[in-house]
Amino acid sequence: MDFKKDLSAGYLANHMARLFERGLAARIRPLGLTPGTFPALLELWEGDGLTQRDLVERLNIEQATMANTLARMERDGLIRREKDKSDGRVQRIWLSDRARSLQTPAIEAAMAVNAETMASLSQLEQHQLIKLMQKITYNDRKPATQS
Repeated sequence: MDFKKDLSAGYLANHMARLFERGLAARIRPLGLTPGTFPALLELWEGDGLTQRDLVERLNIEQATMANTLARMERDGLIRREKDKSDGRVQRIWLSDRARSLQTPAIEAAMAVNAETMASLSQLEQHQLIKLMQKITYNDRKPATQS
């Protein structure tokens, strides 16, 4: 079997993800943020008051990973957790004023990383790449069918 990493979608996607993550980390570190908290912040910036379960489902990550991420975010003053008014067993996650104030600079940082990392592609190629990545990513969320 002849494996060529430069022809492997998995290898290249992993390498590309690391490039984006390193760029994002460098740009959001001065804001006191990390790439690990960024996806949860994106969801909460769209509308906070979500539950941990909501975030797990939306971000497609493990419950334990989300619990650790939220604990770090709480420690860093980015969120607070409050019991749901209608169901005391459920905790809702709310952004702190600090986290809200970081939305614009953090999103600007992410957009700059995207622009820099994809600068060697034409606008059409960038659009095509994103569409193909969405197709793969969204297909991953559907239940597998048996052949």
